[in-house]
Amino acid sequence: MPEAVIVATSRTPIGRASKGSLVDARPDDMSAFILSDVMGKAGVGPGDVEDVIWGIGQPGGEGGYNIARLISAMQGLDIPGVTVNRYCSSSLQTIRMAAHAIKAGEGDCFVAGGVETVSRYLNGAADTGPHNEKFAEAEARTAERSGEGSEPWTPPSGLPDIYIAMGQTAENVVQHTGISRERQDEWGVSSQNRAEAAKKRGFFEREITAYTLPDGTVVTDDDGIRDGTTYEKVSQLNPVFRPDGTVTAGNACPLNDGAAAVVVMSDTKAQAMGIEPLARIVASGVSALNPEIMGLGPIEACRQAMGRAGMTIDDIDLVEINEAFAAQVLGSADELGIDLDKLNPNGGAIALGHPFGMTGARIMTTLLNGMEDSGATIGMETMCVGGGQGMAMIVERLN
Repeated sequence: MPEAVIVATSRTPIGRASKGSLVDARPDDMSAFILSDVMGKAGVGPGDVEDVIWGIGQPGGEGGYNIARLISAMQGLDIPGVTVNRYCSSSLQTIRMAAHAIKAGEGDCFVAGGVETVSRYLNGAADTGPHNEKFAEAEARTAERSGEGSEPWTPPSGLPDIYIAMGQTAENVVQHTGISRERQDEWGVSSQNRAEAAKKRGFFEREITAYTLPDGTVVTDDDGIRDGTTYEKVSQLNPVFRPDGTVTAGNACPLNDGAAAVVVMSDTKAQAMGIEPLARIVASGVSALNPEIMGLGPIEACRQAMGRAGMTIDDIDLVEINEAFAAQVLGSADELGIDLDKLNPNGGAIALGHPFGMTGARIMTTLLNGMEDSGATIGMETMCVGGGQGMAMIVERLN
């Protein structure tokens, strides 16, 4: 059975939604650009690629029309394309699908990636359709809990609130785990400080490809890294989602724009083409849990992936958890026993940003970059997923 290996990665800078550097960038334009860029890095042509598998958290508007096929057509490439949606882990799912196809013997080379441009959502919002009335009671329960002095979260006896706002899930995680505001703020500051240090030593230059806007402006850096972030400043921020809550703009990710991709090949194809792989995909996992505490999804997803790999957390040299909220990162890390020194060592989404459909491929890019930087052999990427899911993937560095 062939092994699935990653041979190239690429990403755009990450812009702040609605007010950042990429507000004028269409999702299809950015995706077509990064598709071409990563294929060039890998040294593969359209005749080599079996399929383009592209993730997007909110497919529709400028990100609709099966954007995966659209972007290859934009580049004049006769390559099939399929668009994938698993919310926050959409592009990690594309990498998983490419690996599965290779293991099944149904192709030797895939481009897997994703995009999100929150700045350009149709009607200014995502998923604006009416909610199913079967969840009305659950939504009312969330609305009641979002007020000051509300009862702590407990698992509901009826249907969960599938439509719950992500910030409300983070406050539920805080109540469920008992994680303090202090710990959340400390992690938010750490994310910014680590990202600032990584940027200053040129770490992100190895993974970012500059993007040129329609007006000729060249964007080279992520918008979200804030130099000199201190606990004193972050601890003064007001809660965003509940009057007596603990989740703030300093310990949660912002809304963002960006695109990323990786090329996944069979090891035999890579060898035949004289391409040195970056990493081998070892195992992956996906889990489900109550949507009202979706942030803890990485726990079971990681256990599943490690079980399939025959590993424990002690075997993992470097871990990247998507930082939707500091509360869910810490809650997952505590339960899994992750050493915080080897978790997101170059900062995470609190600093860099979280363009939903891009993030899975972006984190894989950063993980492999970080593994090379530190000499790590085994790495794991994981993330929570809106709707009550978790996803994880383990890779082995080969270069």
